[in-house]
Amino acid sequence: MDLQPTHLASAWVTLFPLQPSDFAALYAVASDPLIWEQHPNRTRYQLEVFETFFRGAIESKGAFLIRNARTGAVIGSTRYYDPDPAGAFIYVGYTFFARDCWGGGYNPSAKALLLDHAFESVPAVRFAIGDANLRSQIAITRLGARKVHKAAVAYHGEAPTANFIYEITRDAWRARRPD
Repeated sequence: MDLQPTHLASAWVTLFPLQPSDFAALYAVASDPLIWEQHPNRTRYQLEVFETFFRGAIESKGAFLIRNARTGAVIGSTRYYDPDPAGAFIYVGYTFFARDCWGGGYNPSAKALLLDHAFESVPAVRFAIGDANLRSQIAITRLGARKVHKAAVAYHGEAPTANFIYEITRDAWRARRPD
């Protein structure tokens, strides 16, 4: 699977491979403490903590910068990570958006692009979501993902935290894919 296609686009968002030169623009979005209030790492808005997050994104070779498709403004980031060696699944996550993009079509549109691309190669996509991150849990179930188990997840450079693992299969996605 190509973990970093060069251009995924919809009417809402455009995803571009994350580059080291994107740090300042992405940190300008991520420096809002309220973005991280339900996340297991609530201090990710701090520069030194975000630097670790960003380094992990670049090293993953599967991270994307998300831009508003209409304005071109940087509005967040997401990535593919931890592909199953047997090819059964891949994870999508580390996703965040500027608060003015919450509750609209930005997140579902970005996830649809990632799911469509992933399902060309794998039969399932998983999401690790912090057990207190109700916003993300609700959002992912709206796309048809189901909770499969709970696990301690160590995000890049961070201590393990309790997460729920959600999964959506290719067949389930194709049966209910939003337009």
